[in-house]
Amino acid sequence: MTRLRATIALGLVLAAVLGLAGATVRVPFVALGDGPTFDVLGDQSGTPIIDVSGPVPTYPTSGQLRMTTVAVTSQVTLFAAIAMWVTGSHEVVPREQVYPSGQTSQQVDAENTRQFSQSENDAQTAALRYLGYPSAVEVGDVTTPGPSSALLKPGDRLLAVGGRAVTTPQDVVDAVGGVPPNTPVPVRIQRGAQTLDVTVTTAARPGDPTKGYLGITAASQVVSPATIKIGLADVGGPSAGLIFATAIVDKLTPGELTGGKEVAGTGTIDADGRVGPIGGIRFKMDAARADGATAFLVPAGNCSEAVRTAPSGLVLARVSDLREGVAAVQDLAAGRTPPTC
Repeated sequence: MTRLRATIALGLVLAAVLGLAGATVRVPFVALGDGPTFDVLGDQSGTPIIDVSGPVPTYPTSGQLRMTTVAVTSQVTLFAAIAMWVTGSHEVVPREQVYPSGQTSQQVDAENTRQFSQSENDAQTAALRYLGYPSAVEVGDVTTPGPSSALLKPGDRLLAVGGRAVTTPQDVVDAVGGVPPNTPVPVRIQRGAQTLDVTVTTAARPGDPTKGYLGITAASQVVSPATIKIGLADVGGPSAGLIFATAIVDKLTPGELTGGKEVAGTGTIDADGRVGPIGGIRFKMDAARADGATAFLVPAGNCSEAVRTAPSGLVLARVSDLREGVAAVQDLAAGRTPPTC
């Protein structure tokens, strides 16, 4: 009896130790789950998420356009990880998939913030191009030190290079493509309200010293009197671009794009309106359906996964670019079925 009692006591102690460890010890995994959704046609803390101002007409909207997110739980215990895996409520993945080795969580958060800001800018450009606003060519980056570093600034609008009018970034490349190093090149720019003429002496191009270069990158920007501000706190990553761009189109065009319907979606977008795939679509669809959405804009690259994991009652509209996204919402508003996954 004494040995049996000792064995039982030892077993209870071991069970307690294992239970305590399982409930408190963190494992090198993170859990992905349903994140919050945001109606970008609405407000956050009393301020419009998308605010359009300036000498342009804006129009009333109705319904909802919901951007979706994935929640990341970074501090996961052994028991919690097992419970999430068994129930299927979350996807448990190695920590390195979300926080790459060698990067701190602060660095990852900073990169997500940068990507979110870029998605806002690209969404604005894509929407304004869709609406037919003209484009201009601006100085993007300026190499420092470099031939243009004391003469040109990011944001300068390029009007002419080498005596040739500039309407696309390729025009800049063509204007200096055959120019050797140490050649003065006249450049006409607009900086604010001023038109300036400067002369940049080309330097030897890195990698090909027989050719000259200006030491700048040229970027196409939409010329519009509209001032668009997107304000959404505590969200990162690039996947809201499609919904942002669609909402901007809604605000700048007559009629109510959604027709009062509750539409959600996801997808990156570039300045030309091309929509790219994202991660975690299962959780984004689940959260959207729970928040009342009846249709979901799905990047074409996510369609096969979306079909496998979509909750019941959610129409999946297949989208490759902004034009298709707007058309899908118009179909839904009119009671038509858009192209689906």
